[in-house]
Amino acid sequence: MLTPQKTIQYQRYEFKKWEHHDAETIVETPVSLTVNGKVWLTFMCTPLHLEELALGFLYNEGIINSMEDVADVRLCEHGDNVDVWLNRSVEQPISWRRTSGCTGGLTAVDLLAKPNVHFDGNRLTVEPEAIGELVEHLFEAQSLYRETGGVHTSALSDGKKIVVAAEDIGRHNTLDKIAGLCLRRGIFPETRILITTGRISSEMLQKAAHMQAPILISRTSPSSLSIEMAERYGITLIGYARRHRFNVYSNPQRLGLLPEHEIRDEHPQET
Repeated sequence: MLTPQKTIQYQRYEFKKWEHHDAETIVETPVSLTVNGKVWLTFMCTPLHLEELALGFLYNEGIINSMEDVADVRLCEHGDNVDVWLNRSVEQPISWRRTSGCTGGLTAVDLLAKPNVHFDGNRLTVEPEAIGELVEHLFEAQSLYRETGGVHTSALSDGKKIVVAAEDIGRHNTLDKIAGLCLRRGIFPETRILITTGRISSEMLQKAAHMQAPILISRTSPSSLSIEMAERYGITLIGYARRHRFNVYSNPQRLGLLPEHEIRDEHPQET
C-alpha cells in the first residue's frame, strides 16, 4: 500500500562544500476513480484519505448528495484505484475540463453557473480577529507539511475549532477530501468556514459553494474569476490571511463592513 511520504537522499551545496542529506518528501501518485464499474478519471494526488477523495469529488461535482447514494466504496489492495458503487445508475460526464493547480484537476461543472445547492450563509457573521485565529488553527493542522513540506492543507471550521482537515499535493484535492470526510463521518457543521493554504481559483470557489461554506479564507491570492464567482454566489472571499491582517474581496458584511457600493451610496456626491 502506498504511503503519503517517502525517504529520499539529496546533495546540498553550501559555503563551497557538498553535504549529503536524508529527508522526507511528499508522494504524488495516479489513482483512478471507478464509478459503477467504469473508469471515470485519474487523480494525481497524495495517497491519503483516498476513499474520501473519491466521495468528496463526486459530491462536489453534484453526482451524489449524501452517503445514502453510495452502496459501497473501497480502495483496491494496490492503492491505485477507488471503486465507488452507487445505488442508482449515473451518466459519466461527456467531457472533463482541465482545471488549474500544481498537478491539475478535472471538473464537469459549469463554473460560470451558480451551483444548484441550498446556500444560506447570509446570517453568519464573524469578528475580524477570528480570521487570524482560524489561520493559526490551520497551521496547527499541518502535520504532513511539517514533515515533508510541499503540500497543501485545507480545513473546515465551525467558527471556533477545526472540524476536519486534509492535506494533499493538489489544493483542489484537499477540499474534495474534506467533503468526503464529512460525508463518511456525518459531521457537516451548521456553520462552515473553509481555510486553505492554496490559491483560490474558480474550481476552489465552486467546491466551497457546493459545500455551502459562506466564508472561504486563503493564505494566498484569489483569481479574478474566483472573485466574480464569490460575488455571484454570496461567498465572503478572504485572501493573504495572516495573524493580524487579511484582504476581503467580496461580501464584507459578514465581517461587519458594508459592501463598497453601499458605502458609496451612503455618501452621494452633491450636484
